[in-house]
Amino acid sequence: MNYAVIADAYGKIEATTKRLEMTDILVNLLKNTPKEVVAKIVYLTQGKLYPDFAGIEIGIAEKLAIKALIRASGRKESEILTDLQTTGDLGQTAEIQLAKKKQVTFFSKTLTVEHVYETLDKMAKTTGSGAVDTKMAVFAGLLSDASPKEAKYLIRTVTGNLRLGIADMTVLEALAIAYGGGKETREPIERAYNICSDLGRVADILVREGLESVKKMQVMVFEPIRPMLAERLPSPEDILEKFNGKCLVEYKYDGERIQAHKQGNNVSLYSRRLENISSQYPDVVELIKKQVNAHEAIFEAECVAVDMETGDMRPFQELMHRRRKYGIENAIEKYPISLFAFDLLFVNGKDLTREPLTNRRAILEDVLNQNIQLQIATQKTVNSSKELEDFFEQAIEEGCEGLMCKALTKGSVYQAGNRGWLWIKYKRDYKSEMIDTCDLVVVGAFHGRGKRAGAYGALLLATYNPEKDMFETTTKCGTGFTEKDIDYLHSMLQKHVIVCRHSRVLSMMEADVWFEPFVVLEVLGAEVTLSPIHMCSMDVVRKSSGFAIRFPRFTGKYRTDKNPQDATTSKEIVEMYQNQLKQIQSNK
Repeated sequence: MNYAVIADAYGKIEATTKRLEMTDILVNLLKNTPKEVVAKIVYLTQGKLYPDFAGIEIGIAEKLAIKALIRASGRKESEILTDLQTTGDLGQTAEIQLAKKKQVTFFSKTLTVEHVYETLDKMAKTTGSGAVDTKMAVFAGLLSDASPKEAKYLIRTVTGNLRLGIADMTVLEALAIAYGGGKETREPIERAYNICSDLGRVADILVREGLESVKKMQVMVFEPIRPMLAERLPSPEDILEKFNGKCLVEYKYDGERIQAHKQGNNVSLYSRRLENISSQYPDVVELIKKQVNAHEAIFEAECVAVDMETGDMRPFQELMHRRRKYGIENAIEKYPISLFAFDLLFVNGKDLTREPLTNRRAILEDVLNQNIQLQIATQKTVNSSKELEDFFEQAIEEGCEGLMCKALTKGSVYQAGNRGWLWIKYKRDYKSEMIDTCDLVVVGAFHGRGKRAGAYGALLLATYNPEKDMFETTTKCGTGFTEKDIDYLHSMLQKHVIVCRHSRVLSMMEADVWFEPFVVLEVLGAEVTLSPIHMCSMDVVRKSSGFAIRFPRFTGKYRTDKNPQDATTSKEIVEMYQNQLKQIQSNK
């Protein structure tokens, strides 16, 4: 299959902001793709070569891509950089510069999807001495054979900025229409994706073996399950009403959520973003080998920094010292951890995700040989608001963020990849009508002035609307950032800069700089108010009004453990607003 076909489809997708049109274009592309290439098309459309948990990235920095473009185009570096300043997009610059290419390569060949994928795969797996030069030379060769439009998307793919505005849910819907028999077949396809986190493999099985084989896909060790998410409510009364008067409550620890996979003496740890983080926690790997009494197991736990002298839990930020390639032995000694397990998803060949919570917990207790470093999360069954509130205060006193409240019914299954009312968060800040913490997605920025000249003065932040699969602006935040934060954010956000507003972002405000939705920050607000200029839950409560967070302040917490789709939802902001009104009325 010629790569030009996929490049043409990407061009059409990029040219529209209509979700249905994007889906139709993708459906047409998939229908006209040979079966043996579908998985590769799916991965490339996700902007990757493998699922995230494989840990294989192409690893081309923009500077290296520029060198490859210089070699392939025959243009001067100054010409490339001047054009890049104008376009703000290296892919678009590549398209422009290769269109001006004077010298024709006599032995150039038509690019195929297979050849592109294999070449990128070779680049991704090139390591050791001289790897950078090798990658640059190989990529320059690929660009030399590429048309201007093909080069545009090749550059974007290798630098991690494909910018199509297509989410995984759009790909799932397109697969359901193209090969499942219609939109109504999306649910089993999405279920398969949620339990294996490998969209390419799901697509391959669907295309080669059909929908029935997809329905039979099972949980497997070393294929992380997409994490279940929780809703939130502000009071014990509301929570117990939702659970018909009874629920299980457990400590909500201020740590990093980890999904641990064990098979014999092989252990892998995955973050909530499904990245393999085993190298950051070698002590946890050894702990699980010794303390888990099962040949095969998949369980979830919160990894918490602790003070070994006092036993006190330390804040989440201390775990950031574990995010390093070198000096991990020193970090282990300086920042020890404890693991608090809270759910068991698979054991010795048995999928437990469809089992009720009580069954999963009972088996978890049998599987774990608990000690001071590996324990089951502190929990209790409650049936009154006083019991819940007392347990909440106990959790806060012991250094936790609050509670996770969970349904105890027969239907309390593990909803992989979904947010629902089987789990409800109850945190200290939800009790105040003036202060709420939210995890918001950076979608834009405004240029700074004075001391912040040359940096970002404020960030445009958004909530996630899962019904629309869109990000909706809710506040403009410029406080709480240290000078170090300002420099770090500018550097971190640079690779996510896009020319115009992302197709999945709803905004009435015009930012100076736009970003693809990727970075998640924790923000503390004074209150939630109606807003005529923010798109969060627009028209839900009042016509032509959305919701804004007043007086936002960055808390200092970078939510690197969260995908943008895990951010605070637009619906949650509405609930915060409604809860504020209740509190105001009750205080009168």
